[in-house]
Amino acid sequence: MTLVQLEAFIRAARLGTFSAAAAEMGISQPGVSDLVGRLEAELSTKLFYRANKQLVLTVAGEQLLPFAEQSTVSAEQGERAVKAMMSLGGGTATFGLLRNADFYLSTNLAKQFHALYPNVRIRLIGQNSAETATDVASGYLEAGLVTLPVDDTDLDVVPLVRDEVCFVSADTEHCAKPVSIQDLSEARLVFYDAHYADTDPARRQIIDRARVAGIRISPMIEVEYLTSALALVSEGIGDTIACRAAIASDRFPPSLFHVSFKDPLYDTLALVKRRGQLLSPATREMARLAHDALMAYQRSAKGTAEILPTASATDSFFF
Repeated sequence: MTLVQLEAFIRAARLGTFSAAAAEMGISQPGVSDLVGRLEAELSTKLFYRANKQLVLTVAGEQLLPFAEQSTVSAEQGERAVKAMMSLGGGTATFGLLRNADFYLSTNLAKQFHALYPNVRIRLIGQNSAETATDVASGYLEAGLVTLPVDDTDLDVVPLVRDEVCFVSADTEHCAKPVSIQDLSEARLVFYDAHYADTDPARRQIIDRARVAGIRISPMIEVEYLTSALALVSEGIGDTIACRAAIASDRFPPSLFHVSFKDPLYDTLALVKRRGQLLSPATREMARLAHDALMAYQRSAKGTAEILPTASATDSFFF
């Protein structure tokens, strides 16, 4: 039983002849007769009988008609829904953002997207990049903007920019010279992203460096948010790390100092999607807006990140 068979049956029932149904469908009269005949053969019953040269529904035909109409209407609605999504008149954009995205985009991504595509639903999830990467790999999210490194085994990754991560302290003497990994291991540290701990991208880099140096990094205090860590550091309780985008923001306490690491440390921002995945039109446009907002802000006088050569190699990501 196919939709075209049901359509031929519905039109014949409504118009009373195969020839009228054929004219409305734009096919031959024998074509309509054949479609209905094959439907009758599949159901093992007659759907019409003739009376005064008109088609009249049999009892079986009367039983089938409302279900046939429901099926064709549902198919039409489904087609319209898909076409609406393809033209961004509908659908859902699912996109993950690194937790500190506000420092890099200088725009409310959800607000901007909604203004452009008011009929598209939005699922914009901001969390640690480690979790965003996992959600994209699993299919829970279609794509995301993350900080590297993450587990990219099942991901397509396009690095966009890199921003320096600095050592931050309330004590100017702690920032008098570039900080080594040995210096960091001896500091009283206040780290953020406590829930993600060693899977957080910046902390992964620090742990790797410490492992190579044969030392261990053990924070004194772990909190969830950068703002919480900066507040504690402002009280002189310990030292922390922060990217230059955060340091340049108006949320960075003016009483704090910062210095580079002896071996510079970077957050690298990248677009990620599931390997080989074709993005839905809605999510593709969300990813494009995130990319364009990031590029525009980092090219402005307020930008702190270095744009990488791969930032323009996005054709394969979006398509």
